[in-house]
Amino acid sequence: MAASIKAGVIGAAGYAGGELLRLLLQHPQAELAFAQSGSQAGKPLASVHTDLLGETELAFVADSNDEVDVLFLCAGHGKAAEYLKNNSIPAATSIIDLSQDFRWNGAKTGTIVSAGGREFVYGLPELQREVIQNASNIANPGCFATAIQLALLPLAQQHLLPVAVHVSGITGSTGAGQGLSPTSHFSWRTENVSTYKVMEHQHLREVGKTLQQLQPETQPDIHFIPYRGPFARGIFITAYLETDLTLEQAQDIYRQYYSSHPFVVMSAQTPDLKQVVNTSKCVLHLQKHGQQLVITSIIDNLLKGAAGQAVQNMNLLFGFDETAGLKLKAGGF
Repeated sequence: MAASIKAGVIGAAGYAGGELLRLLLQHPQAELAFAQSGSQAGKPLASVHTDLLGETELAFVADSNDEVDVLFLCAGHGKAAEYLKNNSIPAATSIIDLSQDFRWNGAKTGTIVSAGGREFVYGLPELQREVIQNASNIANPGCFATAIQLALLPLAQQHLLPVAVHVSGITGSTGAGQGLSPTSHFSWRTENVSTYKVMEHQHLREVGKTLQQLQPETQPDIHFIPYRGPFARGIFITAYLETDLTLEQAQDIYRQYYSSHPFVVMSAQTPDLKQVVNTSKCVLHLQKHGQQLVITSIIDNLLKGAAGQAVQNMNLLFGFDETAGLKLKAGGF
């Protein structure tokens, strides 16, 4: 196990990049070596991420040749692959990419893709922790994909998913990134709800690959309706499917599957989003109504859905305690 490591962040001025900076600065076994941002180069980190005032004297850099043990790519979809193509990264440096660039390919399992001579392992610890521990480069899962997969993994492992699963989910405005768009302005978003990418959200591709890996004989159709919510952060999804399982049988399957996974928590009561915001937890709740099993899955889109999961993967890569630097506090009110 490494005693300590050096970490760098590419694209550190955005929402996910900022969350990574906060986590790495507090991590007991990681040192933040640099934070890159083309648009903010030369400015103190705290001038952009104002909550870091008094936490660090580091400034953003336009580029860095500093050798690090792990490099986080928060460069956005399409730009991560471009960055690796245009920059020489030492082979000994592990890469954890938060974009969708390396999450899938044409392989049947969809767990590994390659780019520039590097192999990327799909980084959902609750799916393949041991594979991640023996990897070098990680494709961090998407936020909606994480919430949906954690809702369905135990049933898929038991080959109990039916041919159709219905999912609705609502996400906060930070899920759209820091760039302005008509649907991310406060005056539009507040006191407002809308659907988007109905039945064709890009995260369904990685969900499908995972379910195909666990339950190859029956590939369920995921009928997904995503919503934009009038709040900043968090994802709340509800999935329902037909099953002969009793509620008690389903709960036993879920408890057994997640018994060794520290960030997935079963709730006997209906959960609410504040229980997970600012944490790396996923809270699951099961209900049974007739033949329908209803599964609620809630996460913070910037933590368990992005930066927190990236640090969880870093911990696994370097042999640290899986929860190191991630024992975070939710806000009850």
